[in-house]
Amino acid sequence: MARPRIVIIGAGFAGFHAARRLTRISRGAADVVLVNPTDYFLYLPLLPEVSGGVLDPRRVTVPLADTLPGVQVVLGEVDGIDVDGRAVSYVDPEGRTGRLPYHRLVLAAGSVNKLLPIPGVADHAHGFRGIPEALHLRERLIQQIELADATDDPAEREARCTFVVVGAGYTGTEVAAQGQLFTDEIVHRHPRLDGIRPRWLLLDTADRVLPGLAERMSAVAGRVLRQRGIEVCLGTSVTEATADGVHLSDGRFVASRTLVWCVGVRPDPLVEATGLPTTKGRISVDEHLAVPGHPEILACGDAAAVPDHARPGEITPMTAQHAVRQGRLAADNIAASYGVGRLRPYRHRDLGFVVDLGGWQATANPLHVPLSGLPARVVARGYHLLSLPANRARTAADWIFAAVGSRPSVQLGLVPGAAVPLDTAAPELIRR
Repeated sequence: MARPRIVIIGAGFAGFHAARRLTRISRGAADVVLVNPTDYFLYLPLLPEVSGGVLDPRRVTVPLADTLPGVQVVLGEVDGIDVDGRAVSYVDPEGRTGRLPYHRLVLAAGSVNKLLPIPGVADHAHGFRGIPEALHLRERLIQQIELADATDDPAEREARCTFVVVGAGYTGTEVAAQGQLFTDEIVHRHPRLDGIRPRWLLLDTADRVLPGLAERMSAVAGRVLRQRGIEVCLGTSVTEATADGVHLSDGRFVASRTLVWCVGVRPDPLVEATGLPTTKGRISVDEHLAVPGHPEILACGDAAAVPDHARPGEITPMTAQHAVRQGRLAADNIAASYGVGRLRPYRHRDLGFVVDLGGWQATANPLHVPLSGLPARVVARGYHLLSLPANRARTAADWIFAAVGSRPSVQLGLVPGAAVPLDTAAPELIRR
């Protein structure tokens, strides 16, 4: 290579912010190459509002070409890393293979749906990790209500108006909250369904919703969901999924045509394929985000097991907050390896969390100040607008239109179920 090349794998929170910081630091002194399957950064926290018909999907997609000037974006799925030869291999959207030598590597491959060995789940459930899945769920909700309207069979009608979400973490809670409001609105447009209210179930094996967040936030979210009629089934999970419904661990069978899988995530399979040492399935790194024995490779975000200084002996959770900070630090430490700035360890301070429950409801604890209702809603939306790298005005406009009008409820047929299998990871990754 004529001059240093820094290759970044993945344009999630960690990879996107690493690339953005590097362009400002390098000032053209190094080539920055970003390899990603799509040409956009996805702002995941607002994805439930896409499935709930509040936001246009383009609002949560940030074009890489517009926001990362000077970065070469390579469309492709990385399928191997030659650690000794310092090169990344990838497959582009047309099936062609490519190889990128690197001087420094940032591994920010992110995560994929977490699978459990439960019969029928892989065949009948859909995850919630990207635009295709959010669009599919939105159209699925509309479709099932319309099919319920078309049938005269009470049992079929009830099944089609029943929606099951597994996983009461951050994503599952918001999906259920937004989905319930959306389906209630759709039903009101179908006179034949007068008197019928869609049934939503939120399942989790934990003893409270939002088990990873503060207990007060959990209590607020649980109360809001139950007041809306959502059945919050704690200590409960699915034992088998079928085309006609789900069998629950408490012995019940719930007739339903819609099963949404939000039980969590696991590191991208690329992590294992690299052959690098791992901790809890994530690439082992030191406090400077460097892989032991390979200082030219830094890992961050969901793919990396970053030591958590606030909890000695533990690694940082898979959250956007950590991913953003780690991505920026990875960029700074790469710059330091070239003599620009200094090497720094990863340190963080918890800024709190926001959970949008739709309507005028939310729960938040910014800087550990507990909020709920409208104040939390204002904080949540303000936080998202500040965090969005683009599309802020259009996102705010969508929120206003949704508040004073109705949500569009037409099927476009863009994403059939076969296009969003639960296991969205690449089927084979070859170590090279």
